Parts: sequence; structure tokens; C-alpha cells
Amino acid sequence: MALFSKPIKTLDDLFVHTLQDIYYAENQITKALPKMIDKATDPQLKQGFELHLQETKNQITRLEKVFQMHGQPVKGVTCAAMDGILEEAQEIMGDVDDKEVLDAAMLAAAQAVEHYEITRYGTLVAFARQLGRADCASVLEENLAEEKATDKKLTMLAESKVNRMAA
Repeated sequence: MALFSKPIKTLDDLFVHTLQDIYYAENQITKALPKMIDKATDPQLKQGFELHLQETKNQITRLEKVFQMHGQPVKGVTCAAMDGILEEAQEIMGDVDDKEVLDAAMLAAAQAVEHYEITRYGTLVAFARQLGRADCASVLEENLAEEKATDKKLTMLAESKVNRMAA
């Protein structure tokens, strides 16, 4: 089975494939976050998930803009990495009974999602710049900055409260 949906021959092909990958991933995240919002018991964590859901929807809109700017149809390709991260999060949510431990587990899963997104957006920005697409890079940098800010907030929440409550 091929990893890529079509042959990748150029950096431009790889840029488009990676764009399709993160587009799929962001759409999967919008399906997973409402479940996490529902299960979160810590008010700050719940609020953080709600904010991230709105940010993710905005990021999808920006990705659609990048597809358009680059002359490509808006399309996702299955992202096995994100599917795996979200599947693991679902399993943990079903396995943990203690509410404080569940909050810590969901926060950790959210950070795994963030780290994947940061990696993808960083790569896309670098590819866009190399391809002479500063316009695309600029839009993608907005998503990257939001992901980094969310990760920082999650780290602060984990270290200041959620992990302590779960201990």
C-alpha cells in the first residue's frame, strides 16, 4: 500500500500532499473535540477545548484559502497519524473512571494533537517559502502561531493544576 495518494515527484507535490494531510487532520479534530469538551470536568480545560474547537474551524478556513491561493482543489487525504492519536484518546476516555485522571489524560492527548499540528504547520511554512509562496507561508504561519500558543496554554494548565489534581 502506498503511503501517498498519488506519486510525489516534486516539493510542490509534497507541499500539496502535506496540506491535504493537515486539512484531513483538522477536520477529524473538529469531530473529536466536542466529545472531549463533554467529558472534561475542569472548567479551564473545558474552556480551552471550546476555544481550540473555534480556532480549529478558523484554521480549516485558512487552509481552504491556501488551497485556493495555490490553485489546488480543497481536499483531504487520510492522516493515519492523527487517526491514531485520536483513536488512542478515545480509548483512554473510555478506560479512565477517575475524573481528575481523565482530565489529565485528555490534556495529554490534546498536547499530542498540538505537537503533530505544530510539526505539520512548521513543515508547510518551510515548503511554502522554498517554493516562493510567501503568501501561503504567511497564512500557514497564523495557524502555526495559534497551535504553539495552545500548546503553551495546555502545558501551563497541566503543570499548574490538572496534573496535580490527578496525582
